Amino acid sequence: MHTKTLVAAAAGLALLTLSACGSTGDGGAADSKSVTLVSHDSWAVSKKVLKDFEEQSGYTVKVLKDGDAGQAVNKAILTKDNPQGDVFFGVDNTLLSRALDNGLFQRYEARGFDRLRPEFRSGTSGHRVTPIDTGDICVNYDKAYFERHRLTPPQTFDDLVEPAYKNLLVTENAATSSPGLGFLLGTAARYGDGGWPKYWKKLKANGVKVVDGWEQAYDEEFSGSAGGRKAGGDRPLVVSYASSPPAEVVYADPKPAAAPTGVAAGTCFRQTEYAGLLTGARNNAGGKALLDFLIGKEFQEDMPLNMYVYPVRADAKVPQEFVKYGPQAKDPQTLAPDRIAANRDQWVKSWTSLVLK
Repeated sequence: MHTKTLVAAAAGLALLTLSACGSTGDGGAADSKSVTLVSHDSWAVSKKVLKDFEEQSGYTVKVLKDGDAGQAVNKAILTKDNPQGDVFFGVDNTLLSRALDNGLFQRYEARGFDRLRPEFRSGTSGHRVTPIDTGDICVNYDKAYFERHRLTPPQTFDDLVEPAYKNLLVTENAATSSPGLGFLLGTAARYGDGGWPKYWKKLKANGVKVVDGWEQAYDEEFSGSAGGRKAGGDRPLVVSYASSPPAEVVYADPKPAAAPTGVAAGTCFRQTEYAGLLTGARNNAGGKALLDFLIGKEFQEDMPLNMYVYPVRADAKVPQEFVKYGPQAKDPQTLAPDRIAANRDQWVKSWTSLVLK
């Protein structure tokens, strides 16, 4: 499941400078028979599917997991003149402009691009990135808690500031977490530039708890997850993903008849993840073949139950667990990439001052 967190723009880049200065670039593909994928820690693929690619292409895939999403993006930017690999996977629409503005990727139209759903074919900046997956950042709720307290679960952003839900929500820091940032952007999309700060003042007054990242929020603080129940979590509302309920079913033993968690459909923000051929890649041919593979039908159908995201390829089948327990939001909040690029850093700075101080 997603554990992608990010580091705030200025602070994160400063913190990562020391590690970047010590990089030797040994993570890159040293010869034409190997290709290196740099990603965040949530990268996963079935062994058989990866083996199929290696046998068909003749390349051996090396995977370099480089921390949480924002950390991985920032480090890739810092090492762009001596890249650690050939392909980077895991930059999402909340951070895409930062990667593009820093010249992280070179142009390549992946084979099969025309098979992607139409809504994902735009915004790739002349094929400098390729969309790989999509998902929704949403508030999840603990069904058992609300049944015990005979309380209707919240469904919208407006609901979350109601007194009935005081001290129930935990969210991630928008400056250090991808879902936390997505939740902030969702409120900006819903209430506008002047409205979202007023909303967060109400949310703060209603007892929202802020933690650093998704793992802490979901697996420790949230009472509805398997990890949260074990850890004694006492918050029945958490910012997570629309695909989190299927994971609670798939990994349960024995499997429940219904997901123990639900999704507040009116709190969702649409997220898309991209991959790109790194500028200065040592193995361009291998990197291009890997990008072709990432939007190929075999990988796209393998991806949902490994990384708990939706495929972007139009003819890729979605697992029944997703259809039954984790359908995508019908009307999620969205923001144009140029609006995110123009406002993200200032919004995060304002949010930090407003909510954390």
